[in-house]
Amino acid sequence: MSLKDSLKGLLSNLPEIKGPTEKKLPFKEKLKWTLIILVLFFILSVLPLYGLGENALQNFEFLSVILGASFGSLLSLGIGPIVTASIVLQLLKGSGILKLDTNTHEGRVFFQGLQKALAIFFIVFEAGIYVLMGGLAPSAALPPSEFRFIQMLLIAQLTLGGLIVLFMDEVINKWGFGSGISLFIAANVSAGIFVRALSPLTQAGVMAFGTGQAPIGQIWVFLRSLASGNPMGAMLALSTIVATVVVFGMVVYAQAMKVEIPLSFGRVRGHGVRWPLSFIYTSNIPVILVAALIANLQLWARLMQGWVENSSGVMVWISQHIFGQFQGQTPISGLAKWVTSPNLVNEIFAAWSSGSFNWPIFGQAFTYALFMMAGAVLFSIFWVQTAGMDAKSQAKQIMASGLQIPGFRRDERVLERILNRYIFPLTIMGAITVGFLAAFADLLGALTSGTGILLTVMIIYRLYEEVAQQHMMDMYPALRRMMA
Repeated sequence: MSLKDSLKGLLSNLPEIKGPTEKKLPFKEKLKWTLIILVLFFILSVLPLYGLGENALQNFEFLSVILGASFGSLLSLGIGPIVTASIVLQLLKGSGILKLDTNTHEGRVFFQGLQKALAIFFIVFEAGIYVLMGGLAPSAALPPSEFRFIQMLLIAQLTLGGLIVLFMDEVINKWGFGSGISLFIAANVSAGIFVRALSPLTQAGVMAFGTGQAPIGQIWVFLRSLASGNPMGAMLALSTIVATVVVFGMVVYAQAMKVEIPLSFGRVRGHGVRWPLSFIYTSNIPVILVAALIANLQLWARLMQGWVENSSGVMVWISQHIFGQFQGQTPISGLAKWVTSPNLVNEIFAAWSSGSFNWPIFGQAFTYALFMMAGAVLFSIFWVQTAGMDAKSQAKQIMASGLQIPGFRRDERVLERILNRYIFPLTIMGAITVGFLAAFADLLGALTSGTGILLTVMIIYRLYEEVAQQHMMDMYPALRRMMA
């Protein structure tokens, strides 16, 4: 037996969630499983880790939003290992190191099995890194033997939480609406926006009214600033709200843009359909991958800084000048700084009141925006090739549906060449657009990260389309038979 056959046997025996026997699940069944997993996700995200002493990651809001995580809870890993595994495989396949034909059923099954195995590896690996490098650590006052035992216990809990997220994602993919990864991000971001807009509590978790402390909710901050005669505070709070609304509108508009290719049924004259190609062709996947890459980079920089804090040598130099270091929760050097978005609105207001402006902040803003757009383009190209969205795969799908472009010969190669005129430009332009929108929202200082807002709007929009289509098919069974 060859190594490849042995690997296939191993991957085929990985634990998995059994899919439904029906070809199309009813609307109510999909809705039920989606809501069950969503409620379970919120419950698990507030279950604290037993034995946790120091949570050095609790203030890394950007990381928790992008990773769908709640640091210090059972779901501290979030979707990080799953997305990291996807990034690694995308890069290996895109560079040609991993030679795998994902256009065939066998190739796709092997790719999915490989991705699950890699995700399990990263779950265990990241759980160990989080604990052993001090991100989520036991109390330092414990005796050495008990300290090591609690470390192992924390790693076991994080591994369990990571595996639960992996299988919850699989349940959503097979039994629910959309993708589990997307759903967890949207749930996390939506909860964050709600809290930062409307929460009357302070950072200490007490009611702000009557305490003299500012509430978390920016709407309350705006009203409170107006009432107390603080125009600067009111303008800052209003700018975050307006930035969020503006980005929501821009993303909805871009998401609704489509290029429709007219197609006709080869054997039925006078009847045809339009094949829609979304302007944001690869949806939110490239932004998830870029944001996860930034999140992982910042996390590694923070963990490495704590690891080398009391040492010297090459690792200290790497930590300071390559990965970067933090002052409090603000990155001050290395890659961690240059791929972090500054809040330009706050900087402008601060410069207005002080009379001096921090000009290098523009360089940081430009670098961040460029990294987001370039990364989105790179991952979009890889994703199109691996997810069956390229012109060749789309041409096969159209031909299998009995459709063709009017006025052209019914030939797959001709159809592929015509589709490529649209798909490749849409891949590039759509990726640049989503990268720009994510960076734009971050630089304006919206209620949550711009990437989170972008992802949430696109996820909810796609989820609405899928739910509406499923509901329509359940209402009209004849339509289901036509589209089967």
